[in-house]
Amino acid sequence: MKAYLFDFDGTLVDTMEGFADIAGFAINRDHPEMSFEEARHNYIQTSGVPFCQQIEIIFPNHPANAGTVEYFEKTKIEGFFGQKFHDDVRFAINSLRQRGDLAGVSSGNFPDLINQFVEKEKLEFDIVMGFEAEKGFEKGKPHFDFFLEKFGLDKKDLTFVGDSLKDSDKAFEYGIDFIGVCGLFSHEQFEARHANAKTVQNIKEILSI
Repeated sequence: MKAYLFDFDGTLVDTMEGFADIAGFAINRDHPEMSFEEARHNYIQTSGVPFCQQIEIIFPNHPANAGTVEYFEKTKIEGFFGQKFHDDVRFAINSLRQRGDLAGVSSGNFPDLINQFVEKEKLEFDIVMGFEAEKGFEKGKPHFDFFLEKFGLDKKDLTFVGDSLKDSDKAFEYGIDFIGVCGLFSHEQFEARHANAKTVQNIKEILSI
């Protein structure tokens, strides 16, 4: 058995461009000295962790951060449930599970939102994990440890699939395989970060790797 954990936003669902616009507006609103374009760029460059952590990277310990995060999290929901799983995503997930592999979600988004989305879209995963700050349960080692223990697997059995450079960092730091989905970042950018990073242009391509 092989196992695949997928990042959610930007990897399974095309939410990142919209999220970047919201983040750019929120950051520029609270920090007028930073243009919308620069704020949006900084959001993308720090993607791969929850927004509450991203804003601390961009503006460490700034008193406005809580308000920026609150605006972002409330506003993003408006368009979130209007998204759908593309047919290629459905095909890839269903094909993996039909051949006996595991397919799960490891996201920096909140678990209640992801579970509602998955239920709405009626696509089955073996596990769905999101960001639970109070438990310290997040994408990366906490999710990977829990997943391997739950299913009795070794690191060599697990591949993490994500669309950000930070996703690749989490996989390589933990010692598991990684596949980058190109979009926010190119193959060249993933490869510059980690020389042996594999990438795909379409998520269906993971079936042949």
